[in-house]
Amino acid sequence: MTVLVTGGAGYIGGHMALALVDAGEKPIVVDNLSTGFAWAVPAGAQLVVGDFGDADLIAGAIQTHGIDTIAHFAAKLVVPESVADPLGYYLNNTCKARNLIETAVKGGVRRFIFSSTAAVYGEATAEPVAEDRAPNPVSPYGRSKLMVEWMLADADRAYGLRSVVLRYFNVAGADPKGRLGQSTLNATHLVKRAVETALGRHKSMDVFGLDYPTHDGSGVRDYIQVTDLIDAHMAGLAHLRAGGASLTCNCGYGRGYSVLEVVDVVKKVSGVDFPVNLVGRRAGDPASIVAKADRVRAELGWRPQHDDLTRIVSQALDWERRRHNRRS
Repeated sequence: MTVLVTGGAGYIGGHMALALVDAGEKPIVVDNLSTGFAWAVPAGAQLVVGDFGDADLIAGAIQTHGIDTIAHFAAKLVVPESVADPLGYYLNNTCKARNLIETAVKGGVRRFIFSSTAAVYGEATAEPVAEDRAPNPVSPYGRSKLMVEWMLADADRAYGLRSVVLRYFNVAGADPKGRLGQSTLNATHLVKRAVETALGRHKSMDVFGLDYPTHDGSGVRDYIQVTDLIDAHMAGLAHLRAGGASLTCNCGYGRGYSVLEVVDVVKKVSGVDFPVNLVGRRAGDPASIVAKADRVRAELGWRPQHDDLTRIVSQALDWERRRHNRRS
């Protein structure tokens, strides 16, 4: 049994490739290296450089390597960018995913794990947000992901393609062994940007919006450590291999931190009181969203091991230092 990992040279997909190799498997990574890095693909995984929407490339990989499962991570994921370039997001995240799903079905792939997002929920009118909450995305990014969820549900009914859809909340941190972390250039993730600023990569950082209806006016998010997130993927893979039905699960801890609280933790962990610019809201950002994550525990037996914001920030800071040394 072989797993094809799209986007497996990137941050989250790279951690999936690591987990598969750690489990004794030999995944095939497909990545166009537009934001990923060849060095991020672990020894024991094979890198195929190309686009996940290239049907001939994917069909060839399925046939050559006997792929029976696809774990799909490759996507554009910056909410404000999706507002400015919605058609680009629908092309990359939705249309190419449709090609990938069709190629999987034609190639006899029976299992599919999809990297979705809490952005499908939109503004949370009540928290925590459970999976049975009706989706109402407020950005093209969230809509582009929701449409893939719909396609997978239809592909299950029509063709028997079983899937586990994991709706991520905010992913942060790094591999506890120091092998991989967030390395994307100009990444906009809050923890990533804050630790870069603490290390002097930027003169200051922006906080977008202080007029949200939250306890301190800044946006509130549920931050999940990347290795815990990948453990949920591995549990999803085991579920599907055991003949489990298609499933949609939130991936979060069920507790939110505001942007200002996260920045404060980064300052304390790094020991650097870096400048913060308070600016207006970004288009497409909800005020607050926190996961109700009971289903992933009950259905997949997932138990987080790294639910500690200080530790998550420390991992990100350590990785950023390693990344700097790697380039020097």
